[in-house]
Amino acid sequence: MIENYQHTVTERFMRYVQIDTQSDPNSNTHPTTEKQKQLSNLLAEELKAIGLQDGHADDYGYVYATIPSNTNKKVPVICFCSHVDTAPDCNGFNIKPILHKNYNGEDIVLPDDTTQIISVKDYPYLKKHIGNDIITASGLTLLGADDKSGVAIIMDVANYLVTNTHIKHGEIKILFTPDEEVGKGTAKINLEKLNADFAYTLDGGEAGAFEDETFSADGVRITIHGVIAHPGYAKNKLVNALKIAGEILAALPAKEWSPETTEKREGFVHPVAINGLAEKASIDFIVRDFDTANLLKHEERLQSIAEKVLKHHSKATMEFKVTEQYRNMKEVLEHHPQVSNYAKQAYERAGLKLVNEPIRGGTDGSRLSFMGLPCPNIFTGMQAIHSKHEWISVQDMEKAVEVLVNLVQVWEEES
Repeated sequence: MIENYQHTVTERFMRYVQIDTQSDPNSNTHPTTEKQKQLSNLLAEELKAIGLQDGHADDYGYVYATIPSNTNKKVPVICFCSHVDTAPDCNGFNIKPILHKNYNGEDIVLPDDTTQIISVKDYPYLKKHIGNDIITASGLTLLGADDKSGVAIIMDVANYLVTNTHIKHGEIKILFTPDEEVGKGTAKINLEKLNADFAYTLDGGEAGAFEDETFSADGVRITIHGVIAHPGYAKNKLVNALKIAGEILAALPAKEWSPETTEKREGFVHPVAINGLAEKASIDFIVRDFDTANLLKHEERLQSIAEKVLKHHSKATMEFKVTEQYRNMKEVLEHHPQVSNYAKQAYERAGLKLVNEPIRGGTDGSRLSFMGLPCPNIFTGMQAIHSKHEWISVQDMEKAVEVLVNLVQVWEEES
């Protein structure tokens, strides 16, 4: 616990989530939605008000700021990073956050849609928060804890360090990114301007969670070229690309190799979109595995399945295109063990046991690590993300603030 400090994280979080910042996977602009800039600009102004005079938002919606070093030691520059956008998976407009003080351990019925119930059965982590304060949405929207909890935590840390100058630390960089939820969170980042040595994203779940390993990820697009003909005169002429696409999907294994049938360290291939007409159709897949070398094996298997289907349609042709998306951050972080080791010390000082589990997904940290900024992920407390059941504990957010304050001190002491 940070003594004699009135946290600002809850008040900030409740304000930030009310700003609609959903990103758009179908947009080619940067950021993908202009509305994200509303929060970015607000954060830049608040950072200046805290005392970080270089705080600013750029034209792409990225926010940069610096907390100057207050030690004579030469300490590596570390960065704390979170994303301002919320997922397009669930309604993010007109969010009404509700603070449930002194949670009593019962199911939480959301008032604007009483069929939306956050139950202890479905979310057993609630049992650890009896007596704590829980924040939910009202039942019609997601909450936006992913990742405005991370944003609020970092802002509270900045506020604490500026007002408690006895805490010794090196130079600290603050970075807020747009478009993480649609895979473009690092598309326009200026690492030269950021000028950090190591980073931590605040984008994780339960208190104590620490993630320094993610999936490696590729995207695959299978494009089927059929043969079009007038349907009234199509006998022995028409080759329907949509039907072939359907056959490829039907040929995928039903009880393995998919998100709904895998867990822990198992990889998968997952169809996410199908588009087209009878003449030409495409299927988009995501391919995931913790072992990067296994991506090729998954892709070869998928291509083999598709080719077997195409053998029954001699006049049809197929294109198979693989696009790299991100790679397992562990491949970078294992060369910088101090990044994780110092985090473990910070967790222990906060009375937490660090729980290290791989992410069955990716974060901005995946890309940043391979861009030269090694970057694991720290918890915020967010639960049931991307859904109307999303919730978070005030005490988890405050504990994350404590961990970051500890972390900057560990880096200073170990330098």
